[in-house]
Amino acid sequence: MIRRPAIQRVARQLLSLPADLVRPNLSVFLAEGHVRAWAVALVAGLLAACASVAFRLALNAVQFLWLGTMSERVVSAAKGVAWPIILAAPALGGLAVGLILLFVPGRRAGGPADVIEAQALGPDRLRLRGGLLGAVAAVLTLGSGGSAGREGPVIHLGATLAAALARWARLPEREGRALIGAGVAAAIAASFNAPIAGALFALEVVFRRISAAALPSIVIASAVGAIIGRSVFGDFPAFAIPEHRIASSWEFPAFAVLGVVAAAVAIVFQLAVMGAEWAFRTITIPLWLKPALGGLFVGALGVFFPEVLGVGYETAEAALIQSLPLGLLISLLLLKTVATALTLGSRLAGGVFSPSLYLGAMAGAAFGIMAASLAPELASSQAVYTILGMGAVAGAVLGAPISTTVIVFELTGGYAMSIALLLTVAIASTLSRAFLGRSFFFLQLASRGLFLDVGPHRRVGRELTIKSLIRPLGPDESFSEAEDCRLTTDDSIEAALRAFDACGLESLPVADALDADRVVGVLDQAEALKAFNTALIDAVAEEHR
Repeated sequence: MIRRPAIQRVARQLLSLPADLVRPNLSVFLAEGHVRAWAVALVAGLLAACASVAFRLALNAVQFLWLGTMSERVVSAAKGVAWPIILAAPALGGLAVGLILLFVPGRRAGGPADVIEAQALGPDRLRLRGGLLGAVAAVLTLGSGGSAGREGPVIHLGATLAAALARWARLPEREGRALIGAGVAAAIAASFNAPIAGALFALEVVFRRISAAALPSIVIASAVGAIIGRSVFGDFPAFAIPEHRIASSWEFPAFAVLGVVAAAVAIVFQLAVMGAEWAFRTITIPLWLKPALGGLFVGALGVFFPEVLGVGYETAEAALIQSLPLGLLISLLLLKTVATALTLGSRLAGGVFSPSLYLGAMAGAAFGIMAASLAPELASSQAVYTILGMGAVAGAVLGAPISTTVIVFELTGGYAMSIALLLTVAIASTLSRAFLGRSFFFLQLASRGLFLDVGPHRRVGRELTIKSLIRPLGPDESFSEAEDCRLTTDDSIEAALRAFDACGLESLPVADALDADRVVGVLDQAEALKAFNTALIDAVAEEHR
């Protein structure tokens, strides 16, 4: 017979066993500061979401000044406005942006590439002043009709506020990096009503990996952002799309071909933007006038084709509902590429995601019309091809096939084509990377002398010196504002590109490596980029012989 004390002792041991297991795990969990990180992520999500909403409302308010509407139906409103106003609005907006950029570090508005840099090298690189001034520049750019997207500025603004919060809370650098991702996710979720895509974008593009430590903070902030965005703008997709479905499995070869077409569109778009940036660097006018010149060019296009103005959601939606003819679709595909290249190349502020969606919509809708003419009994509706084109071009430009696929689902509310969308996005992203080597954001970082990936880019950047690229100092050239950015004859292309980006100047003085006080010539940013790209092409060709 077992005595009662023995039974009680065994029961106490069994009851204490879970506590003995849980207590040390709970102590470690609390010591690692997860609860504090989640609380700070909640605050970061609130800040980023409110800033994203304020950004969108401010953009609409600027737009109201010349279009008389705060809606995103820019094309419809522009058709009722006199052509001199359409011509002047982007130019005046560009002039205001140029003046603002004089006070912005690096003399350019920030974007996702700067966020990726800060996540890799430290949150201190995102300063609050630059983030706020950049957001104002983007509001003026997009509100006055500049052809760009609003996602880049809100991503940078959300990350900047999160970085400022991390410094205020004196978070360790590891937690500060996670908080940057939280700010990005909340900004996207609030602006686009896309909480899942916001979290995935932060992980896939900013972190470039799935971070288990950062994931809870990012998800919390993204959920907060979605709640705030929906409370202001409503809970519905950004695009109203008609009923659509895939008509036949025999269409999948056509979807694959569309992926190839989308890759070509994405490659041309990225090359156009980079080419425009190079062209504007070679124009010898004051830097603050260049955004006004770019805005004037965009306004001139907008007089004849108002569809190229602004973010472009109304025109993309028109392609979805099959209201644009084939000739106009192809024309807008070309003109929107030019308008966006002029906008971003002239240092007007904005992102590339919305233009990528626009170009994908035009390409997909045009492809759908041609596919239907070849096999009408097998072809799906034009909306199917339009949605696939949107995802494929955007995924190829951003280099983020997973988050792009999800954000297209959330923007359109169309989940019925998951396999087809994944196919076209994968093909377009792979081909774009095969041709250009990296996504648009990493191309931007490389042009600034920052190589966060491996390959010949880093070797060329560090081994190629600027000595042979120097030109003589002109008789009227003065570099009093560039004393802290002076280069030497032994500096590498990488060091020179980093100096150009930090100073925001397009020409820098070069001193003798043995005598830092003796200026021996000048290096132009356009010439440095040209030499770097030439050497890189030669290096890649050598590797593949």
